[in-house]
Amino acid sequence: MKKYLSEFIGTFILVFAGTGVVIVDQQTGGAVTLTGIAACWGMIIIATVYAFGDISGNHINSAVTIAMAVDKRFEWKEVPAFLIAQLLGAFGASLLLHFLFPENTSLGTTQPGGSVMQSFIMEVIMTFILLLVILRVSTGSKEKGITAGLVIGATVGFLVLFGGPVSGTSLNPTRSLAPAIVSGNMNALWIYLTAPVIGAVAAVFAHRVLHTEQ
Repeated sequence: MKKYLSEFIGTFILVFAGTGVVIVDQQTGGAVTLTGIAACWGMIIIATVYAFGDISGNHINSAVTIAMAVDKRFEWKEVPAFLIAQLLGAFGASLLLHFLFPENTSLGTTQPGGSVMQSFIMEVIMTFILLLVILRVSTGSKEKGITAGLVIGATVGFLVLFGGPVSGTSLNPTRSLAPAIVSGNMNALWIYLTAPVIGAVAAVFAHRVLHTEQ
C-alpha cells in the first residue's frame, strides 16, 4: 500500500502545483511567465523524485508506468493499481484547484496551440525524449541518485519551456485527463491520452538498442 499511497501523493503534488502554477499565471495576467512555469514543473519533478523515488519509483505518470512495464522493470500486474492511484491523486488535485479558483474555466488543461497534428507529433517526440532520459539515467553507471533526479527535472523543465506554447507539454495522460474532465474542456483530449504513451513505448525500444549489457 505504501507504493500506491506514494503514487497518489506524488501525482497529487504534480497536478496541484503544476497545473496550479498555470492557473496562477492566468489569474495574475502572466506574472509567472512561461519560464516560471517551466521552472516550477522541473522543480516539482526533482522534489518528488527525492521524496518518493525509493518507495514507488515516483512514476506519477501513466505513460511512465506503462513504459516501465514494457521494459520489464515493473510487473504488469501492478500497473492497474498504479494507474488508479495516479488518477485519484490527479482528480483530487484538480477538484481542489476548482474549489480554490472557481472562476477559472480551464484549470491548467493542455490544449493545442496550433494544429492538432502538430501537437500530436510534439507530444510523441517530447515524451520520447523524457522517457529515453529516464531510462538512460537509471541504467548502469549513470544511476547516481541525486544526479538522476536533477537530470529528469531539468528535462521536464526544458520540454515545458520548449513545447508549452505549442501543445501545452503534457507528457502525461493522467496530468491532462483530470483537469480536462473537472473543467469540462475535453477538446483534443485524445492527443494527450495517446501521444505520450506512443512516445514512451518508442523510447523503450530505442533504449534497448542503445543499451548493451556488459
